[in-house]
Amino acid sequence: MKYVLVTGGVVSGLGKGVTASSIGVVLKACGLRVTSIKIDPYLNTDAGTMSPFEHGEVFVLDDGGEVDLDLGNYERFLDIKLTRDNNITTGKIYQSVIDKERRGDYLGKTVQVVPHITDAIQEWIERVAMIPVDGKEGPADVCVIELGGTIGDIESMPFIEALGQFSYRVGPGNFCLVHVSLVPVLKAVGEPKTKPTQHSVRGLRGLGLTPNILACRSDKPLDINIKEKLSLFCHVPVANIINLHDVTNIWHIPLLLKEQKAHEALLKLLNLQGCAEEPMLEEWMGRAKLYDMLHKTVRIAMVGKYTGLSDSYLSVLKALLHASVACRRKLVVDWVPSSDLEETAAKEAPEAYNAAWRLLSGADGILVPGGFGDRGVQGKILAAKYARENKIPYLGICLGMQIAVIEFARSVMNLREANSMEFDPDTTAPVVIFMPEGSKTHMGGTMRLGSRRTFFTVADCKSAKLYGKVSFVDERHRHRYEVNPDMVPEFEKAGLAFVGKDETGKRMEIIELPSHPYYVGVQFHPEFKSRPGKPSAVFLGLIAASCRQLDAWLQASNGQISPPALHAHSNGYPSPRTYRNGGGSLKKPAVKSLVNGGSFHSNGNGLHVHQHSST
Repeated sequence: MKYVLVTGGVVSGLGKGVTASSIGVVLKACGLRVTSIKIDPYLNTDAGTMSPFEHGEVFVLDDGGEVDLDLGNYERFLDIKLTRDNNITTGKIYQSVIDKERRGDYLGKTVQVVPHITDAIQEWIERVAMIPVDGKEGPADVCVIELGGTIGDIESMPFIEALGQFSYRVGPGNFCLVHVSLVPVLKAVGEPKTKPTQHSVRGLRGLGLTPNILACRSDKPLDINIKEKLSLFCHVPVANIINLHDVTNIWHIPLLLKEQKAHEALLKLLNLQGCAEEPMLEEWMGRAKLYDMLHKTVRIAMVGKYTGLSDSYLSVLKALLHASVACRRKLVVDWVPSSDLEETAAKEAPEAYNAAWRLLSGADGILVPGGFGDRGVQGKILAAKYARENKIPYLGICLGMQIAVIEFARSVMNLREANSMEFDPDTTAPVVIFMPEGSKTHMGGTMRLGSRRTFFTVADCKSAKLYGKVSFVDERHRHRYEVNPDMVPEFEKAGLAFVGKDETGKRMEIIELPSHPYYVGVQFHPEFKSRPGKPSAVFLGLIAASCRQLDAWLQASNGQISPPALHAHSNGYPSPRTYRNGGGSLKKPAVKSLVNGGSFHSNGNGLHVHQHSST
C-alpha cells in the first residue's frame, strides 16, 4: 500500500479537499486503484450533531456514517463509496483508546498520547486503507490522506506526530507528502509573496514532516522564478512544485496536475513508475470545457434557512450542477431565505420580503432542501404552494417533501391545522410524525441513516422513468420524521400520489403530483449519490423540467430517442447518464413480488451562485 498525505499551510480554506480529490483522479487515470481518508482533529465523534454554520453540510454515506463534506468530494471525483471509518476524528480515536483501557487491553500500563493515541491513529489508517471502496475485490493501490486544519493547530498535534512516525515506519517509496500552501499577491506591491509558504514548510519540518511536493495556491499562474525561489528556501525540486491557480471550474484541477506532470512526481516518489500508465483524462477535459462553453441559463430558487453559507448545501449544489451540465445549461442559483417569504417579513423587513418573492417568481424551478427546526418553515410552505399553483417545477428533499405534504393538506384538503409534529407536537392534524425507532433524548447517530431501498409502486410515474424504469432504488437517508401512513389514503384520494415506498409499504419515500409538470418530493437525499457525468435522476428531472426538456428525457428513458441535450453542443463531449442506484424491472407489480420474494432489504447498512465551482 502506498500513502499520499495532503496537509495545509497557515491559511485555512485553500482547497486541500479538492487537491486531495484531484490527486486521486490523476492516480486513478494512471490505472491505479485509489481510496481516501479524511482526518478531522475536532473532538466530535462525527459531524452529525454539528451546525452547517460551523462546518458546512453533513455528508451521509451508505453505511449511515455522518461525515465531513470533503468525503463527498472524494466520492464525486473518484466515483467510490466510502465508509464511516474513512473519516477519522479525535473523538473516535480517543473513544477507541479509552474503551481499550476500560477493557484492560493495556495490561495496567499508563495510557499516554505517545505511544497509545499515536499507535491507534496509525492502526486505524492501515486498517481502513485496506477496505475496498470501488466495488472490486482486494485493497486499493494508493490511499490519499487529508489532514484537516492547518499546520501548527494544537488539536492536530497527535496526528502530526503519528503521521511522522508512520512515514518513517512505512519508509521512502511508500509515503509522499503534498503540502498545500498560499502564495498571495499583495495589491499594493503586485508581486507574489513566498514567505507564507516558507514559514509553513519550516513549521512542518519542525514537527517532523518533510514535504515532497508543494501545491501552491494563487490567483494567477506563477512564474518560473517564483518556483525557483520556493525550491531554494523550501528544499523541494522545481519539478515538484505545482501551481494550482484559480480556474473557471474545479474540474480543471486534475488537468492542471497532469499538465504540470504532478503524476510523474507522485509515481516516482511512490516507486510506481513501472506499474502505472499515462493518465487518460479526456472525459474530464471534455466536461471541463463543456462547462465553460455553456451560456444558456437555467435559474433555480434554493429556498432554505442556511442560504448565507453555500457549503451548507454543497452536495445539493453539485447535484444541480451535474444535472444542468447534462441538460447543457448554465446553472444560476438564487438563494432565497425562507423566513423572508413569510408575512412577518413583509412588516419587519419589506425590502427583503420583496426581494425574496422577486427571486422566487423569476425562477425556472424551485428546490426546498433538507433541514431541521421550525425557523423559516412557513416560508418554505409558501414556496411549495407557489410552485404547485403556478406549475413551476418543484423538488423537495427530505424536509422539502414533508413541506409539500403539509402544504397540500392545508390548501387542497382544507386541513388548516395540518403540521409536522416536529414543529407542533400537539397538532390535531399530524400529517408528519416522529418515527417510532427514533430517540428524543440522544441526538448523535439516532436518525434513520444510510442507504435504504425504495420500491416504485407506480410504473409510469416520472421518477421511475427518470431512474430508468427500475423497480427499486437505493438512496441515502437522514431523518427523524416521516409522512403519517394513516393519512396516506386521504392524500391519495385528494390527488397526491405516493409513488415510492419502503419494503413494508408503510413508509412514504417519493411523492408526485400527476397533474403538475414536475412536482416531486423525496424523503431521501439523492444529492449524495450524484456524480459528474452521472447526475441524480430526480435532480435531472427538476433541471429538465425547468428548461422544458423533461418530456424528451422521459421519452429517452423509454429508448425512443437519445437525450435531448446531446443534439446541441455535443462536439464529442461525454454523454450524460443518470445515476440509477437501482435494479429490477417494472413489468410486474414491484412491491408485492419483491417483498414476498424476500430478496431485498431496506437497510443498506446490515455555477454561478450565483455559483462558480463544480465537482
